[in-house]
Amino acid sequence: MNFIRTSLLVACAIAAPLAIGQTAPKLKVGLMLPYTGTYASLGTAIENGFRLYVTEQGGKIGGREVEYIKVDDESDPSKATDNVNKLVKRDHVDVLVGSVHSGVAMAMAKVAKDTGTLLIVPNAGAEAVTGSMCAPNIFRSSFTNWQPGYAMGEYMAKKGLKKVVTITWKYAAGDESANGFKEAFEKNGGKVLKELNLPFPNVEFQALLTEIAATKPDAVYTFFAGGGAVKFVKDYAAAGLKKNIPLYGAGFTTDGTLEAQGDAAADVMTTLHYADSLGTPRDNAFRLAYAKTYKLQPDVYAVQGYDAAQILGIGLLATKGDASKKAEFAAAVEKARIDSPRGTFTLSKSHNPVQDIYLRQVVGKENKLVSVASKALADPARGCKM
Repeated sequence: MNFIRTSLLVACAIAAPLAIGQTAPKLKVGLMLPYTGTYASLGTAIENGFRLYVTEQGGKIGGREVEYIKVDDESDPSKATDNVNKLVKRDHVDVLVGSVHSGVAMAMAKVAKDTGTLLIVPNAGAEAVTGSMCAPNIFRSSFTNWQPGYAMGEYMAKKGLKKVVTITWKYAAGDESANGFKEAFEKNGGKVLKELNLPFPNVEFQALLTEIAATKPDAVYTFFAGGGAVKFVKDYAAAGLKKNIPLYGAGFTTDGTLEAQGDAAADVMTTLHYADSLGTPRDNAFRLAYAKTYKLQPDVYAVQGYDAAQILGIGLLATKGDASKKAEFAAAVEKARIDSPRGTFTLSKSHNPVQDIYLRQVVGKENKLVSVASKALADPARGCKM
């Protein structure tokens, strides 16, 4: 009897910490981002921003320490389903964070929707993620491809430009950015003369630049990012087009790329939900902390990673760290005003940011704020039935 009683006491002593919540398991965060290839620098900036917010919270989110499980998605949609299934089914992550490439994010959204795993998209702007594929457990801390394109279309039409050529990669992000631009530009009296594109991640632009020169538009609207954006901006200037045909674009054309683009990017105008010179106390504090931590200047990708962690923190605070309480998590995030370096934003019913889109101009190594191109712009979330 004494043996049984002693055994019970030992068992209770071992179980006691769990009972009072002293040994909560670590929160498993699956970072599925590009760490090699065209978008490698973007993936690193997103991770840096995410980790910075967690560090500011004492290394915990929703009261739980964080364990990071990283996968290089290589910006390859053909590998995306296998990669995300490994994180969900093998590693049993509590939340997925990714990705940059829209095709990869679409695969992540499908698996997240099918399995009920929390997904926060810190970049890819594929409209379907918060459109036809929207779900209570899927959130975005970035933008839709439509948002910067639409804002620039409005601005350029109001500026009096009448005839424009668009040029992008032929994939979801490029198509949707150009379509958003065209929707606003033509609604306000402009005309898109040609819609030029080339396969991702092809950077052989010469034939298309020759076509632009022959078409003689008033201006060009472009969507490229990462290494492709660097080469496009340099090739555009080298072809002598910039002097007579001004270049405008979605902000990714010049975000995180200015160092490499050099003088070729001077004066290029872009629209995005962030700028390098917002000058607010919130943004100044973020930029200082990021620079001190990583010895780098932050860009929009760092902000989106930081805000992905903020969204996760808001949801888990409401559920006391329990990532399985999807309804409570969603309700808290839907009510929140997120205090971002970009400016305060909310999430729409489809869980996409409702945010200001800024007009910026490249001055030196900065995307300087010119004005607010579109105030509190909400994506139309076409096809969302949530």
